[in-house]
Amino acid sequence: MVKLIESEAQSIGNTVDFTPLKNKSVLITGASGIIGLYLTAALKLIYKELNINITVWTNSKIPTYLQPIFKDCEIICGDITDIEKFTNLPKYDCIIHAAGYGQPLKFVRNKIKTIKINTEATINLLNLLNDDGRFLFMSSSEVYNGIEQTNLDEDMMGNTNTNHFRSCYIEGKKCGESICHAYVEANYNVKIARLSLAYGPGTRLDDERVFNTFIKKGLTEKNIMLLDHGEAIRTYCYITDAVEMLWNICLHGKYVVYNVGGISRTSIYDLAATIGKSLSKEIILPERQQPLFGNPKMVNVSCSRYTQEFNKHNFVHLNTGIDNTITWYKNLLNYTTIKGD
Repeated sequence: MVKLIESEAQSIGNTVDFTPLKNKSVLITGASGIIGLYLTAALKLIYKELNINITVWTNSKIPTYLQPIFKDCEIICGDITDIEKFTNLPKYDCIIHAAGYGQPLKFVRNKIKTIKINTEATINLLNLLNDDGRFLFMSSSEVYNGIEQTNLDEDMMGNTNTNHFRSCYIEGKKCGESICHAYVEANYNVKIARLSLAYGPGTRLDDERVFNTFIKKGLTEKNIMLLDHGEAIRTYCYITDAVEMLWNICLHGKYVVYNVGGISRTSIYDLAATIGKSLSKEIILPERQQPLFGNPKMVNVSCSRYTQEFNKHNFVHLNTGIDNTITWYKNLLNYTTIKGD
């Protein structure tokens, strides 16, 4: 199953110069999530050639079908908010902090831990960085929540209240960014990536984000039923584009803060319709319009800072990304039926 991920990682390896990591040690947290998977898969293409020592940190046991990606990696398994897990860990030359709950339903169920992952764990990880090391903090476009406009750039900031339904995630990311800026002022090489709606192969069956939910419904149910009328606007970023951008920011970025997103702008309804067409499933709307509480009406960040610096103009088309993700879920459903893993 990982062949799809490994083959796609090749496109990342072809566009990123990894030579700054030669003879270095790298730590990637959140390694079994979709971002961590592709960060690791891309690095694995050249780690022997450049003599890179890779350590990955995952909150739980890595599923059997994903384990080939982590061959020859040192694996830390456990809760990253547990301070005892940091005891006796070595220093690292490059740390990418991608751990956390990316799914809204998960982070609102684990509010205190969500805050700790982005604050306490961020400080603990920064203290593991070698003096001349590189650190990448995975922030989110959620920090713009409350701004109702398009093309949100890195100088903007949202205006939601601290008692907002999603504040554990929004304010956690903002505080994590503030921590990173404090370390920048202390002469640490720290970058912040505000990731927006990455999708693609590698997610698990229990992933409850809307993109993956639509595909799973299309594969396992008679139709795709929406919870509202799908009027919210989203701009999705395919995983290979996102990880290419993340590695370039970490290794070569000139700025501290970058937006990381795609160009595939669509409404939630149109996304469902596209997936439904691919799977020959009907889209069902609720009888009454019931907007989902706390969800932003629009997510559309500007990535011009990145695209101008790195001359990136080609992005994976949404239809291609949907097809690849459907293929992943078909294989995953078949695998779990047979293996039960």
